[in-house]
Amino acid sequence: MAKIRGKETKTILTPLCKLAQIDAENGGYMVDDILIKNGMILTMEDDEPVIENGTLLIEDGVITGIGKAELFLQNSTAQMIDATGSIVMPGLVNCHTHLPMSLFRGLADDLPLEIWLSKHIFPAEAEQINPDSVKKWALHSCHELLFSGTTTCCDGYFYEDLVAKAVLESGIRAVTGHGVIDFPAPGVPDPEKNVETAVNFAKKWKNRSSCIHPSIFCHSPYTCSKATLKKAKQAADSLGILFQIHVAETENEQNMIQENKDKSPVEYLDSLGLLDEHTLLSHAVWINENDIAIIKKRGASIAHCAESNMKLAAGIAPIPLIMENEIIVGLGTDGSASNNNLDLFLEMDTAAKLHKIAYSDPCVMNAKDVVKMATIGGAKALGLGKSIGSLKIGKKADIIIINTEKPHLVPLYNPFSTLVYGVKGSDVTHVIVDGEILCRP
Repeated sequence: MAKIRGKETKTILTPLCKLAQIDAENGGYMVDDILIKNGMILTMEDDEPVIENGTLLIEDGVITGIGKAELFLQNSTAQMIDATGSIVMPGLVNCHTHLPMSLFRGLADDLPLEIWLSKHIFPAEAEQINPDSVKKWALHSCHELLFSGTTTCCDGYFYEDLVAKAVLESGIRAVTGHGVIDFPAPGVPDPEKNVETAVNFAKKWKNRSSCIHPSIFCHSPYTCSKATLKKAKQAADSLGILFQIHVAETENEQNMIQENKDKSPVEYLDSLGLLDEHTLLSHAVWINENDIAIIKKRGASIAHCAESNMKLAAGIAPIPLIMENEIIVGLGTDGSASNNNLDLFLEMDTAAKLHKIAYSDPCVMNAKDVVKMATIGGAKALGLGKSIGSLKIGKKADIIIINTEKPHLVPLYNPFSTLVYGVKGSDVTHVIVDGEILCRP
């Protein structure tokens, strides 16, 4: 595999092509077996969360062995990775971002959401977003995610075909959601074709790549009509794919929805039949106990974007209460335009501390629960919990290794606390997706 870019001491490698039709033509692809040894393995499985001095075997992109060192050393042909002094854990899952928007990092900071969007981001998108810029900056974001330990992301944007190609080139795993909005958008000049364009994208990419999962992403209940929302959700259901939407991000959102004046945004979406276990609600800041009861009943999931919510002063989502109601919650960074980085370790740290001060309780959002949100919780929120999000025999080998011998991580008393309150993305040394080593020292 060839080096395509270096950063600090890391190298990112070109992944093997996994397009289904190319596999058929070439008779499949070869992936080296990998044996990771001597690391502290955090499985994120409830029955055995931590394995000291553990070993993990990867064969054909799948975890086939996990346990103590002596169990798997007989596989002499495997590529060895010595993880001494390191944590071995599932790759992080970023449940909400907009990959091409790295182009607008720092463009318009310190502004309210409505002004930020209408006066700066929407005009900048109209001027600067095109197929070339989308491909370039989506690929840039994929690399940023990989370097900081994220192996799966959930994107929502336009020209999503180019985003999917960037995802494929980088090797990251992604849910790629084509944007739907009721006014002219990049690549969709005619709003009448917004859902049709998203459906065509999803059909093109569904089952085409092992690492790409197409989705339909309605921007919000105030930028999409009732008819558009219902049509998009029905299309997603018919294709068996995830439906995403921003919801209850600001206090004023209910008043911004033209076709709704008497319901909360969550009640409104529920009245349209949009909420079920295949729906991902991003932000969900301004929701009440009744909204939470609806979300729980319908089985929808939430993407919590603490840093973006803070930066835009959108508010503080009631995540502890949401989690008490056993609603699935994953973490998201949002796009770099409203966060300025895609480092999910920083997002974990912020999410944990934000809710402690908001609730005046240092015990809420404990470190282990936050790591779950960034791994298995995020995987479940995206509908991928059966294949990724924890280290278990039979699951896809999406794995990261973190060097814990750096000064700011020593001593290590509790690995979960270290991950949330100490680790940064730059501490990640190895990134493996689908059994391929994409980043290494």
